[in-house]
Amino acid sequence: MTRIQPEDQENVQDTFEPLTAEQVAELRKRQPLLSVWRVVGVQFLLGLLMAGFVWFVSGRVSAVYSAVYGALAVILPAALFARSLTSRVASVNAGAAVFGFFLWEMVKIGLTVAMLFAAPRLVSDLSWPAMLAGLVVTMKVYWVALGFRKVFYPVRPT
Repeated sequence: MTRIQPEDQENVQDTFEPLTAEQVAELRKRQPLLSVWRVVGVQFLLGLLMAGFVWFVSGRVSAVYSAVYGALAVILPAALFARSLTSRVASVNAGAAVFGFFLWEMVKIGLTVAMLFAAPRLVSDLSWPAMLAGLVVTMKVYWVALGFRKVFYPVRPT
């Protein structure tokens, strides 16, 4: 690994060139932004698929409700978070956007934890394995969405 010496830092700063509008447009085509609403939609679909899988494996309605509740413990806070990120307040300035991101991320985590604590009271005959399966499957959508971003947003030829 090559380290930049202090005398070389001036040369590095001198060689930096900002991107042109065309270069930025090309970069956005190759590296598209991932829509938070698309991620929430995929979470919803996988939550439904997980509920169907739990029904197929166990045949118990209470296990299906548990899996759905586990998925909802991820989907509802994620939808609230997505709504906050796409609001007009979040786009006022960079400082407000960063503050809003961290604030709503904490709200999302808190709401998820609150829903998990409330699960035994809200879901009769709660199946913890089914609920955790629904929770984990929908939570892992974030990583799947990042890995398959090019599948969701293919590069269009110019």
